Amino acid sequence: MKFTLSWLREHLDTTASVDQIVEAMTMAGLEVEHVENPAQKLAAFSVARIVEAVKHPNADKLQVCQVDTRDGRKEIVCGAPNARAGLVTIYAPIGAYVPGLDVTLEARPVRGVVSNGMLCSASELEVAEESSGIMELPQDLAVGLSAAEALGLEAVIDFEVTPNRPDWLGVAGIARDLAAAGVGALKDLSVAPVKGGFPCPVEIRLDGSDACPAFAGRLIRGVKNGPSPAWLQQRLVSIGLRPINALVDVTNLISYDRARPLHVYDAAKLSGGFIEARLGRPGESLLALDGKTYEVTAEMCVIADGSGVVGLGGVMGGESTGSSEETVDVFVESAWFDPIRTAQTGRATGIVSDAQYRFARGVDPGFVVPGLELATRLILELCGGEASEVAFAGELPAAPQPIAFDRAYVQRLSGLTIPPARIDAILAALGFELEGGTATPPTWRRDVEGKADLVEEVARIEGYGALPAEPLPEIARPAGGVLTVRQTRMRNGRRSMAARGFSETITWSFIRREWAELFGGGAPQLVLTNPIAADLSTMRPSILPGLIEAVGRNARRGFPDVALFEVGPYYEGDEPGDQKTAIAAVLAPHPPRRWDKAGDDPLFALKADLLGLLDDLGAPALQIAQGSASSWWHPGRSARLQLGPKTVVAEFGEIHPRVLKAMDVDGPVLAFEITLDAIPEPKRKATKGRPALNASSLMPLSRDFAFVVAETVPAGDLARAASGADKALISDVRVFDVYQGKGVDEGMKSIAIEVEVQPREKTLTDAEIEALSARIVAAVEKATGGKLRG
Repeated sequence: MKFTLSWLREHLDTTASVDQIVEAMTMAGLEVEHVENPAQKLAAFSVARIVEAVKHPNADKLQVCQVDTRDGRKEIVCGAPNARAGLVTIYAPIGAYVPGLDVTLEARPVRGVVSNGMLCSASELEVAEESSGIMELPQDLAVGLSAAEALGLEAVIDFEVTPNRPDWLGVAGIARDLAAAGVGALKDLSVAPVKGGFPCPVEIRLDGSDACPAFAGRLIRGVKNGPSPAWLQQRLVSIGLRPINALVDVTNLISYDRARPLHVYDAAKLSGGFIEARLGRPGESLLALDGKTYEVTAEMCVIADGSGVVGLGGVMGGESTGSSEETVDVFVESAWFDPIRTAQTGRATGIVSDAQYRFARGVDPGFVVPGLELATRLILELCGGEASEVAFAGELPAAPQPIAFDRAYVQRLSGLTIPPARIDAILAALGFELEGGTATPPTWRRDVEGKADLVEEVARIEGYGALPAEPLPEIARPAGGVLTVRQTRMRNGRRSMAARGFSETITWSFIRREWAELFGGGAPQLVLTNPIAADLSTMRPSILPGLIEAVGRNARRGFPDVALFEVGPYYEGDEPGDQKTAIAAVLAPHPPRRWDKAGDDPLFALKADLLGLLDDLGAPALQIAQGSASSWWHPGRSARLQLGPKTVVAEFGEIHPRVLKAMDVDGPVLAFEITLDAIPEPKRKATKGRPALNASSLMPLSRDFAFVVAETVPAGDLARAASGADKALISDVRVFDVYQGKGVDEGMKSIAIEVEVQPREKTLTDAEIEALSARIVAAVEKATGGKLRG
């Protein structure tokens, strides 16, 4: 919604500046979005007078002008055909930015004569769409006067109108709120009726639906339509509207001035002697004023005459009955259309006209007839003619009911201490009728429904800045809870996985039954009786199905290389109560293709992440067992971590291709799953200080060994055996090669290890090193049957 200060002063007696008006609007709850001030935009431009204009010596269509400006006398080259001595116009100095040309002026020769500025047209200043020459201003304007002041340009205030305040869609409604806020005095907004000289010859009909409860109209005959006067055109142009003709401009003016949309029909183009507001009928259509044809539905309110549909009620009129300069008799419509139906019609047609925007929010039903009277008065004043009596059909919506209101409720709800007289003055200024202990909202304030709304109005006008700033009372903070071991491990697990580059997901605790059966579940007791979806019918026996499905969903959307994890419950056994908590992760490695097939096996990277996570969770030392008893793991590329022979803490490896095919997911997919409940709680120990650092000052040394063992022997078992040969001297054992092929018997493999030896008390002699090597070979042979490779 836009308006100018002079327009506001038509309804508000005030001396406030634009800045003061904006501040008051903001404090009263009107959200000002923008203020466009042409005085700032055209600050460089001023009034000038041409003293002399002679023909350019090197161009037939140019003139060299001597111009009196606020910068003194300037020589300016001008190509406008109306440039002449004595003309008062607008001058732009060197360095000024000309908005209509999108250029910044520079002193440069024009056909050999330097132009020290520019004489401007209206289009070059963007105060008119087109122009045929430089501006011609009144002779009494003083040289040096600012262009904005000379042209009567004003600042335009643009603010956002909330849906519950349709009265703000008129300048009069803004003036009312500002007057209540003390910015000025509200002028009389009443409209004197215009006495009709004859009965209205156009019959108004309604179909009895809720589409148009009330319809008023009157005929004005003998009008002389044409361009509207300059003041009206300027007022519309200032807010971005295009003047059309006097009749249409009057309706646009009242729409923005009083938030009362109107429509005018060329009475000579109406047929049947009547006009009717009714619901649309199948097969009807309308060629609207925007030049488009719209299909009518049975839910739309239409305006019709004897020929059919001539307008969409509250939205847009039709081209067939539009007014023009040839219009002599005009029928003026002022109706009240159902807001919801109008909004639905706008959405269905895509039309967002000024009328639709206002009717959809609910215009003031009490201004139906006064709005018609105001339009009549303006049309008679601008176009002449004779008005008929007002014709009215239907019944206006009931006025708002009184609201019981105790003035003490203002302080109880808002904290503001305001005298009852001040409360009554604020509400009365806003149009409320006060009688005893009740307040009745005006017809334009149907958003006020209770006493809390009345308090809001009082607080808004009194000023939100006056609200007391009191802190809330202190509330005793409840004693902080202590996390259980499982909760601590879940939190630490999330942090650890996120730090390792995995993204956390939250998947459904229910999966489709066939997937549950793939992962060892699907018992009838775990099938939901009333699932929310067919593919969420069974409680999951593992977190992995949901993560694997997420891998496939990401791959189908162009993101095949993902690393995901989830911390949550799964259901083991045949009863819903058999719930356990797990941390599961999946890795879908899809690196760029290489011609040499080089690169580390991502399974070992996943294993490293698993071992690091277990360490972060405080798990004790675990045994690694080759393979897994679970059928969803690849038999040759999986393992399990366990405490003893029975307690499995985690499983990891590659998901079986059969499972991936059943879930329609491309492999490979690597995963692990840790059962948090299987990790024993740490034993409580007496608090001790950190032990002293046992660092050696001697250089470590390393020795490499290669053992031939059966291909079924895990490399980890061999490394542990070597490490146990002398725990005091051996600080680390690392596997760096596993080989099968030429030189190694079938069914056997060669495992190469690096043993790091850290002397503690003295440097080892060759004999001591050889003795340690012999103990390592003996320990490996005893534990794994391995022989030192020759």
